[in-house]
Amino acid sequence: MKWASLLGAASLLSVVAGCRQEAAVEKSPTPVRTALVQVIDAGTANMYSANIQPYQQVDLAFKSNGYLASIRQVKDADGRVRNIDIGDFVTQGTVLATVQQDDFKDKLAQAKASLDRSQAENERAKLSYDRVTKLFAVGAATKPDLDDATAQLASTTAAVANSKAQVSEAQLALGYCELKAPFSGFVLKRSVDVGTLVGPATNGFTLADTRSVKAVFGVPDTAMGSVKLGSPQSVTTEALPGTFSGHITSISAAADPKSRVYSVEVRIDNPKDELKAGMIASIMLGGGRPNAKVMVVPLTAVIRSPEHKEGFAVFVTDSAGEASKVRAQDVTLGDTYGNNIAVLSGLASGERVVTSGTTMIRPGETVKVMP
Repeated sequence: MKWASLLGAASLLSVVAGCRQEAAVEKSPTPVRTALVQVIDAGTANMYSANIQPYQQVDLAFKSNGYLASIRQVKDADGRVRNIDIGDFVTQGTVLATVQQDDFKDKLAQAKASLDRSQAENERAKLSYDRVTKLFAVGAATKPDLDDATAQLASTTAAVANSKAQVSEAQLALGYCELKAPFSGFVLKRSVDVGTLVGPATNGFTLADTRSVKAVFGVPDTAMGSVKLGSPQSVTTEALPGTFSGHITSISAAADPKSRVYSVEVRIDNPKDELKAGMIASIMLGGGRPNAKVMVVPLTAVIRSPEHKEGFAVFVTDSAGEASKVRAQDVTLGDTYGNNIAVLSGLASGERVVTSGTTMIRPGETVKVMP
């Protein structure tokens, strides 16, 4: 059968380990990972390969022109100070890099000086207007005098407003000298160094928020009936144990012109940052055929039977606690379903089997179950 070739190499190691004599000195429990025996709807199962991507990712570009004066400094694992780089986590608002500010500070100073001058002229215009208004009221000033004072006041008031706008613009330009993180996340790319000439078209950093990720995969039109927005979806990876839960959040409206498949996204909460961008995941979708309940275990749980040379077995733990004893249980295997394989006999749903560390343990040993 197809699954026999998949298990041959790993099972051979298990047989060799099972034939060794037990050491006289008691060894510490072997750390292993386990999984529950599950029942799935095999009749509707179609396995798809997905790519884990950050749910939010952005390229950060500069808005001010100039030479890069500094890059945020962080401590390395050995305590040395270095520039922030790929893999570093930054919080929202963190200044990642700064453009030389001398020219922008000069422009701000000039704008403030212009504002002071405009305000002084406006104060004189106000005093003149008040004086002419009083004189006009008693007939000591003419109408043209009042009109001139009114026009002068309006002109200086407008000059003050214009100067304030120039100050605000200069402050904004000075603020743009600092490239800040718009959200908390990991640095995926750094494209600049101190001394780099940057401008509005210069991409300085790529930042990704991985507190939520998305599993992106392609679905043919024949399986689109199994894909619905908001429906729950389980995701597994070869790199990590267990299953991750998410929801379908996006379905493309048109098929890719080359692959002829529809892009589907499953959003997954990732508060512990276990799922990394670029990981390969497996997603099982229904195909529209009648349900068929099948009991499955992960492929990594299957070993060669210690009792029957041509048979297969799994290690079953006697409890769900951290320290458990294991026993070898012969099983009859069926078809594979992605990363799982059907067990036709020998196990019951809910039992816990060893999925990692099978080549380092023997029946009757105590193991340490890792979370």
